[in-house]
Amino acid sequence: MSKARAAKKPVAQNGTPNPAIRKIGISTGGGDAPGLNAVIRAVVLAAHNHGWECCGIRDGYSGMLSPARYPQGGMIPLNPQSVRGITHLGGTLLGTTNVGHPLHYPTQLRSGKIVERDRSDELVQALGEARIDAVVAIGGDGSLGIAKVLADKGVRVVGVPKTIDNDLDGTVVTFGFDTAVSFATDCLDRLHTTAASHHRIMVVEVMGRYAGWIALAAGVAGSADAVLIPEIPYDLGTVVDKVQKRDRAGAGFSIVVVAEGAMPRGGKASVIEKRLGAMDRLGGAGERVAKALQQTTGKETRHVVLGHLLRGGTPTAADRQISLRFGAAAVRALAEGKSGVMVALDPPTVRYVPLGVATKRMKVVPLDCDTVLTARELGMCLGD
Repeated sequence: MSKARAAKKPVAQNGTPNPAIRKIGISTGGGDAPGLNAVIRAVVLAAHNHGWECCGIRDGYSGMLSPARYPQGGMIPLNPQSVRGITHLGGTLLGTTNVGHPLHYPTQLRSGKIVERDRSDELVQALGEARIDAVVAIGGDGSLGIAKVLADKGVRVVGVPKTIDNDLDGTVVTFGFDTAVSFATDCLDRLHTTAASHHRIMVVEVMGRYAGWIALAAGVAGSADAVLIPEIPYDLGTVVDKVQKRDRAGAGFSIVVVAEGAMPRGGKASVIEKRLGAMDRLGGAGERVAKALQQTTGKETRHVVLGHLLRGGTPTAADRQISLRFGAAAVRALAEGKSGVMVALDPPTVRYVPLGVATKRMKVVPLDCDTVLTARELGMCLGD
């Protein structure tokens, strides 16, 4: 071991020495996103350079809380060989879930009734029994909220911001967003030709529960005629006016992008399923807009739901770079004695943001941001 490395002793944020790290646990929770495997690879390779062992926890923290589900064990040993060649792969080799929140874990009673239980103390105990000295938690606001609870209970945790929705505060961008926008834009390009050929209105629903970053970015890049996002409750009449104006100008077709969380003025988001221990499933926003437009305008209207297509597939070069930088930075943070922080992109560097700050509020689209102003100046209808 070099003198420079030997001189670096992990020190906690309160100034007291931290026990040496020997083993890191990696968790991927919530919705999957392109770039997850790249983060895992970066964490494993960077940890290996420190002489640390790595293991992956299956399906968020389910591998520790419900190990009996996994015949081959709830944890996956990870080493440089096992993560070779995964940077370009979508999904996560560890699996993920959005229904196994440790603070609201669905548990079936003998009566058959499903109730929620706080199993966070059990999780802390399980991490200790597995001799996991630190956790790299990769996820969105829900997963990082869990990470904060673990940190408050004494677990050494560093979070990595993951969500295609780009709605995590404290970082300029999350990994997965660029890939989602790129794919959505490609779909809009394709739909332009069929919409023009058939003189139709095409309504395209994309993900975005509470924040319209994907809809707005793809809509602008893909030359949509109207973009409806959760931040701006829409008046259908303004969209109808836009369609009819285009028809009078001889266009004969229109492209409308709708975020899944978009809602009419005075109305609510479209929910298709309420779930115990998890967020409600949204759906039907695009179909609702499409039906209303066809009924009001009399024009043939079709709707397309891109949905989980935005989550899958090969990450773009931009997302790969961000993912690898985040993974390496998470290990760097642990080596520096940090805990209870999220790595965040702050060009040209990656900095550390307290998890409490990163999860305190959702990053929604500011109505005065340049992309919104650009959309308006290009003549796009935003529903208001």
